Amino acid sequence: MNRRVFLKQGLGLSAGLVVTGGPRPSRVAQAAEAKWRTFEVVSRIEPTDPSGMTRAWIPVPLMKDTDYFKRLDDTWKGNAATARLAHDEKHDAGFVYAEWPGTEKAPVVEVTSRFSTRDRFVDVSKPPAGAAREDAAVLRTYLEPTALIPTDGIVLETAQKIVKGQTGEVAKARAIYEWIVDNTFRDPKVKGCGRGDVKTMLETRYLGGKCADLNALYVGLARAAGLPARDVYGVRCADSATFKSLGKSGDISKAQHCRAEVYLTGYGWVPVDPADVRKVVLEEKPGGSIPLTDPAVLQARAKLFGAWEMNWLAYNYAHDLKLPSATGKAIPFLMYPQAETDEGRKDSLDPTTFRYTITAKEITA
Repeated sequence: MNRRVFLKQGLGLSAGLVVTGGPRPSRVAQAAEAKWRTFEVVSRIEPTDPSGMTRAWIPVPLMKDTDYFKRLDDTWKGNAATARLAHDEKHDAGFVYAEWPGTEKAPVVEVTSRFSTRDRFVDVSKPPAGAAREDAAVLRTYLEPTALIPTDGIVLETAQKIVKGQTGEVAKARAIYEWIVDNTFRDPKVKGCGRGDVKTMLETRYLGGKCADLNALYVGLARAAGLPARDVYGVRCADSATFKSLGKSGDISKAQHCRAEVYLTGYGWVPVDPADVRKVVLEEKPGGSIPLTDPAVLQARAKLFGAWEMNWLAYNYAHDLKLPSATGKAIPFLMYPQAETDEGRKDSLDPTTFRYTITAKEITA
């Protein structure tokens, strides 16, 4: 770790904890009814150096429709001896499972997913009429700790300091969001989207990372504060209409992005994305980081507590997922294609050595 960067970007936790609400710019204007858009995403998987039995698990869009997402269909082709759609019901994680015998020296499977999305917006200034209620068992699930997101110890201590003096769920959820925007930073050296090891981030006081780190931190702190929250794992599938740093079209093999949701009584699941605020800080303008007071950052910060631009495909909410028929250990989350041979698990963060491509296009007709 670069000590100079740590001293500049880090903070003293516990006794020296910074708990600031930060500026609260006016809400971004939003049309009452967002337009639905339809996309096609193709994931082509060609695991290299097959040895013995080869297996692959390719994530597909959310298995259940929401107010911002409609599932259309998944199809697949290739030379797998077995290929089927599988589903982990606890976290609504869908994926195509493919399997090849040791005699197959050039395994390939191509999964095509079609879906429709529309921009998301929840007005947190007042509870909406007829907000959907979540099942109590589901809410309990999203208060539980995971292997990398504990809700006790330093996570609990930090959450309590952040929400101290805040009244009501909305105020607590916003305080955690503002704290993360103020105190974390996007670290471009982190591989992939990060690991989401919340405890280590807080213990080392190094709050740099990418979306799977910063949004997992939001989820952990929210759960520790008594607010059900969850990561939503997915991939960008189109350019952004507002922020050039927050979109990707065409080849999206490295465009994975994790977001977060927090459940607020009377509002339902509320979208948040403090990690993308920090991405705007680092990547929106040439020349490196821009200050939190920059108009682009203020705009992103106002928008991303309560709204998502849906140029993005949501896969699932899964943590600590044991892949069916896998010989390797459970994975922290399912956001990338996975594969293994008798030699072990492939590196899902390196599509060039694993050999997979993911492409996206909008269907306009």
